[in-house]
Amino acid sequence: MKKGRYILFVVLFFVILGIAAVLSYVLYDFGRPAVAVPARAYLEVNLSGPLEEIAPPDFWVSLMLGTRPTAVHDVWLNLRKAAADARIRAVVLRLGMLQGEWAKMSELRDAVLEFRHSGKKVYAFIEEAPDFDKEYYLATACDRIVLHPLGWLGVNGIGGSVPFLKGTLDKLGIRAEFEHVEDYKTAYNMFTEKGFTPAHREETEAYLADIFAEYVRVVAAARGMTETRFRELLDIAFYQGENAKTAGLVDDVLYDDELLEQIAEGGRRPNRITLDQYARVKAVPAGLGGGRRIALIYGVGPILTGESPPQIMGGTTVARWLRTARLDPTIKAIVFRVDSPGGSSVGSDVIGREVFLAKKAKPVVVSMSDVAGSGGYWVAMSAHKIIAQPQTLTGSIGVLAGKFSLADLYAKLGITSESVAFGAKAEIFSTFRPFTPEERRTLKNEILWTYDKFVTKVAEGRNMTKEAVHQVGQGRIWTGRQAKERGLVDEIGGLTTAIATAKKLAGIAEEEDVSLVIWPKRRSFWETLLGRPAADFGPASLTELKKALRMVRLLEEPRVWALMPLGLETR
Repeated sequence: MKKGRYILFVVLFFVILGIAAVLSYVLYDFGRPAVAVPARAYLEVNLSGPLEEIAPPDFWVSLMLGTRPTAVHDVWLNLRKAAADARIRAVVLRLGMLQGEWAKMSELRDAVLEFRHSGKKVYAFIEEAPDFDKEYYLATACDRIVLHPLGWLGVNGIGGSVPFLKGTLDKLGIRAEFEHVEDYKTAYNMFTEKGFTPAHREETEAYLADIFAEYVRVVAAARGMTETRFRELLDIAFYQGENAKTAGLVDDVLYDDELLEQIAEGGRRPNRITLDQYARVKAVPAGLGGGRRIALIYGVGPILTGESPPQIMGGTTVARWLRTARLDPTIKAIVFRVDSPGGSSVGSDVIGREVFLAKKAKPVVVSMSDVAGSGGYWVAMSAHKIIAQPQTLTGSIGVLAGKFSLADLYAKLGITSESVAFGAKAEIFSTFRPFTPEERRTLKNEILWTYDKFVTKVAEGRNMTKEAVHQVGQGRIWTGRQAKERGLVDEIGGLTTAIATAKKLAGIAEEEDVSLVIWPKRRSFWETLLGRPAADFGPASLTELKKALRMVRLLEEPRVWALMPLGLETR
């Protein structure tokens, strides 16, 4: 009987494995049949919900989702393909609410403007958009903005709320005890304060004001109005149907079928192809048709030591990718795309070391996405060139360390403890008591030592004095534009600019095509099952919950952190 059950179990296992393999063929790009592009086609790009830097390359993630999430890399690459594809006559961006920050919107905006250089038109179609500033900023890159006749458009400025949990922790009997360098290093203020400190408010207002100024400047220019006029429209905030057109915020108020009539050529209805379908088309992207090879390496998520679990930048994993690209003689340059708030200082230094070594062998260019601060700046500082979007949040050169003391919570729960320790500081990270004054001084000295190393490495990587780095450091966050003014960033731009810079440094002519070697590499079902455990980045569904869980994970471990502030998301 037991033997029969065992055989049944084995049979069921292989049946399930077979079904999974079939699903991998159907759901994942590996092995999917090529898509034929119809003549007189338009590319439809649906942009709503979570916006990733790069789609997860792991089979299991795609199996759970049934589709690949929207990713900046996919949109960027396929717009380049469409620009050079004579069968694609136009692009329609169907814009909904996007979960992404301003630098990603700027990256997509740049991609749309590049596509328009082909002479083809891009239409933004909006149905319902009650809080739409970031998305509208993207829409203004298009030839025409179209609103549904009953649709409403909300453009009401930008802002965000930072939650402070100290009051809650006090009620629970939990004390957050952290030392930091310096006043602007506010990553854990949400746990230690009940509101903004002067430094926290100063830096937050400064970078949001800069992002807002860029928003007003770019949109006003795109819509042919003064900045003063656009600010007046923002204060009114909400526009429905024809009111949006009268205000000059949209070009047309049309139904979907009427939009297609605008795209039609000679009265012939255009053929639609979706971004997901077009991603499987074997077309040559503009400028990426072959030739010498450039590595494009993505470093995404909080930084830890070890391998990369989903949505985490593991020091071992990313360092291995950089090392492989460095040692490959056929790769002539490296573009390192960073989207990270930082994390472990050791994990950051493991990656930073490989950037430093790669720089000795070939050109290394860093391209910053939404955030590349603290540890995210650490991994970038040794590159030949650093390129950021105007709204990228970077800098935050500073460190912190600490723990949560649960002594009062334990008392409320009736939990008692007795300690046995060998070593004067054996219980320094115990949750059963707060730090002693001596332990706090010891911790402060440790993070001051790490901060000095951080500042020294930045000074060497950026050819600055330590004093100059300290003046722009102290944990302070800068936008990409502010960072450029202070010597922390070399150029304002996106991924296309980074690739062009890498080509120039590698002695590759501007007009010469190159091919990209991308990490993380796509993984089929069998590669995932039989190979190294997944070391890639998952989807952004349940984004806020995942952020919170990742941060809790970080808090569990006694380390010195190079981490940016938590909790603020702009709208």
